[in-house]
Amino acid sequence: MLQITNLHKTFNPGTPNENHVLKGVSLTLKEGDYVTVIGGNGAGKSTLLNSIAGTIGVDSGEIRIDSVDVTRLPEHKRAGLLGRVFQDPMQGTAAKMSVSENLALAARRGKHRGLRWGLPKGENQEFTKALEMLGLGLERRLDDKIGLLSGGQRQAITLIMATMQKPKLL
Repeated sequence: MLQITNLHKTFNPGTPNENHVLKGVSLTLKEGDYVTVIGGNGAGKSTLLNSIAGTIGVDSGEIRIDSVDVTRLPEHKRAGLLGRVFQDPMQGTAAKMSVSENLALAARRGKHRGLRWGLPKGENQEFTKALEMLGLGLERRLDDKIGLLSGGQRQAITLIMATMQKPKLL
């Protein structure tokens, strides 16, 4: 499912600020595995996750998702394989769009989208059902701008958005 082999990343190489963040990191995860990455400030947790997502490149090593080498693929090519929930929920949402519009964008991720905007009949019912499961009352806020919600509410919605396309890796 996910195989990381001998991953290395150094920031500011050859300068006084040189920082070896990832030093030979290797990891193998099977489908269904649940892993928590822990460590102190500067330990490389975010760098590891950003390397997997393609947000930052690595110096050496290999990242495979479902046996496909994605190490040198750009972030947008990996996006269909991954679902991400950012620490800052505004990073994963469009603040001036409604809850339902954000969910609709997530539902269409990786699919052909035309210039016409609109929510197909029944889509709001699917969103309502997904939001009801959270027990936060968000199903009554589909038309509210997502920027008006609390951080915790936005975070809950970004988790739903990240899982709508059934990513191989969350």
